[in-house]
Amino acid sequence: MEGGFRVTQAGPMQQHLKTSRPASPPLPMNTATLPISQTQESVEARARPVPPAPRERAGNAFADILFTNLTRAAALLVFSLLAAIMLSLVAGSGMSIMKFGPAFLWNAEWDPVQQNFGALVPIFGTLVTAAIAMIIAVPVSFGIALFLTELSPKWLKRPLGTAIELLAAIPSIIYGMWGLFVFSPLFMEYVQPFMIKTFGAIPGVGLLFGGPPMGIGMFTAGLILSIMVIPFITAVMRDVFDLVPPMLKESAYGLGGTTWEVMYQVVLPYTKVGVVGGVMLGLGRALGETMAVTFVIGNAHQLSPSLFAPGNSIASALANEFTEAVGDLYSSALIELGLILFLITIVVLAFSKLMLSRLARQEGARS
Repeated sequence: MEGGFRVTQAGPMQQHLKTSRPASPPLPMNTATLPISQTQESVEARARPVPPAPRERAGNAFADILFTNLTRAAALLVFSLLAAIMLSLVAGSGMSIMKFGPAFLWNAEWDPVQQNFGALVPIFGTLVTAAIAMIIAVPVSFGIALFLTELSPKWLKRPLGTAIELLAAIPSIIYGMWGLFVFSPLFMEYVQPFMIKTFGAIPGVGLLFGGPPMGIGMFTAGLILSIMVIPFITAVMRDVFDLVPPMLKESAYGLGGTTWEVMYQVVLPYTKVGVVGGVMLGLGRALGETMAVTFVIGNAHQLSPSLFAPGNSIASALANEFTEAVGDLYSSALIELGLILFLITIVVLAFSKLMLSRLARQEGARS
């Protein structure tokens, strides 16, 4: 068998027919001939890239240099702004630093008449309200993000995500007015008496929930702050949870993992950088919030162990007293409060970066 035909021996009759049949012309071969204009040399010459003209090369080089310098200037602008803010705060608070020294940090007095200023009460109020806000907001935000990415039906996912984004768009002064005129009376009448009765008798913990119910105070400010930062943390967590490859989650589910096990052992390790970034974003918002805290914290320069007592924060102290500051020392003390708040945010950011680097080293050691 050759070429799909059977070869047999021809008989006499077949040989007679073959000799008597006129020879057919040979079949044309399946070949093609390139014209002279498309020989191999011309095709290769046409495939070679045409070098740009000298003027075009000069224009591209200038655009490249301009783009590089613009991006470098944008990067340097960030450092320049940080340095300018730091230098202006240090220069403005120089008089207070020279007069009070490090004792300004642990002095609880704030007496404009006697020109005696200390930052302990505003620092304490800022840290306590931010801590209350994060203790409440982080678990709630994680639960909302988990529901949106894993458990929510499709018809509810978009409306719920839009509602969260609308919460983030509400101005802080609206939160403050709502907290003062709506939330505080209800909190004073129904929630604070129950919490005082329940937790006030516990040794040690009772100090945190002592005092009469007033509706306003550091605990109320922390609650309002938690409502404000929940949308920011939730939005970041939802976005980073959506970036997890579906194959990883499906593999974990295929091995018998529950939803919580998949989130804790697969999703969170994969997205820990984004989750920490979202938490730090919410913490920065809580530390620097002004108007909402000013409405509900009480604005009292007094140090109390009770969370229900009125207090003060750095941002609210600056908002309330900067326009009324009389004398250079008073203004300098307020500027030093701003410097302290700036340093607190830098320390928080540095701590988060250190924690992430340590987690990365631990994962490298395990692998």
